[in-house]
Amino acid sequence: MDEIDHRISAWDGLSLHVREWRDGGAQPPLLCLPGIVRTGGDFAGVAAVLGAGRRVIAPDYAGRGSSGRSRDPRRYAPEACVRDVLDICAALHVHDALAIGTSFGGLLCMALAAARPGLLRAVVLNDVGPDIGGGGADFVRRFVGTDPALENLDAAIAHLRSLLPAMSIETDADWQAMARLTYAPASDGRWHPLWDTRISRLLDRPIPDLWTLFEALTGKPLLLVRGEASDILLRETVTRMQLLRPDMEVTSLPGIGHAPTLGEPSVLAALSRFLERVA
Repeated sequence: MDEIDHRISAWDGLSLHVREWRDGGAQPPLLCLPGIVRTGGDFAGVAAVLGAGRRVIAPDYAGRGSSGRSRDPRRYAPEACVRDVLDICAALHVHDALAIGTSFGGLLCMALAAARPGLLRAVVLNDVGPDIGGGGADFVRRFVGTDPALENLDAAIAHLRSLLPAMSIETDADWQAMARLTYAPASDGRWHPLWDTRISRLLDRPIPDLWTLFEALTGKPLLLVRGEASDILLRETVTRMQLLRPDMEVTSLPGIGHAPTLGEPSVLAALSRFLERVA
């Protein structure tokens, strides 16, 4: 399935990069929202396995990946990301979508359901809930705000191997792909983050009550993917989510931290069953 690259002008003129994989429109579109400094490239594998008969849309948020950078880091706030995704969906005629949100992207799914209830048909939350584990949040804040200026690709791979929690990334090729989706060489020859590190300034803001946003998913089919070793989505948060949504499906990965790649065979199987059921 070929990748189509879109350039969409945001409400303030900032250029937004969006990937689309298209295989007809017989099935509802799949809207894939990455983690806070990740890009739509994280969903290439999902599109390859689950994209038959549908469109798969995955944006780079402002300040990330190939999207434009702003002089004002407040432009990267979650509220602005929600507005951008709404505009992207309008520009690309995305509606009644099945949404997959990893971490920060899952929080955006909740906000989109509140802001535009008819946009999403069903939601998959990947390792995120209405409470954020403190230890994991501290790690994310440091990671997002650091530019290690790595010497080369091998150094980038070694850096990620030493830094990231237990993940289902096993082969050298998979680690190389992860590194290329995280860092890229610049004019100085060093490998730098694929995001504006000033995004970390926004992570010091108080976290609002996200349980109210979670309630916006009421009535929508919901699947939760969780790494059982996650320090972002804690066991007690999952328990409370299940009390509020006893119909929520849960797929867990033993020994895996934040966040599952969605390429795990058991996760792909669960996603396939869920998409077939809600489509």
